[in-house]
Amino acid sequence: MPALLKKISAITEKGQVTIPKSVREALGVEYGGRIAFYVDENRVVSIQKEAEDQEDDPVIGGFLNFLAEDMAKHPEHVREFPPELVARMVEATKGLEIDPDAPILGDVAL
Repeated sequence: MPALLKKISAITEKGQVTIPKSVREALGVEYGGRIAFYVDENRVVSIQKEAEDQEDDPVIGGFLNFLAEDMAKHPEHVREFPPELVARMVEATKGLEIDPDAPILGDVAL
């Protein structure tokens, strides 16, 4: 079966690759999306979009649980941001319009 799309990416020192935008669009995958790699007996690799309801990352889940437990045990550690930090954040983002649901344009290395 002929390929509908062929793109080439280089592998970084850390073993990472950038999934080209056209491939991400063809798979319907955005930032944070999950893909599965399949390698057959002929060493042919195929990539498939994983379902959105896949199990969460255990490292992130463990860290978030740790934070939740720590905040419950030590609520005195939870404080407002200092006014100076708030002012710096406001200044650094002045004039920016950000839509967290907007697609990321261009190639993204995950």
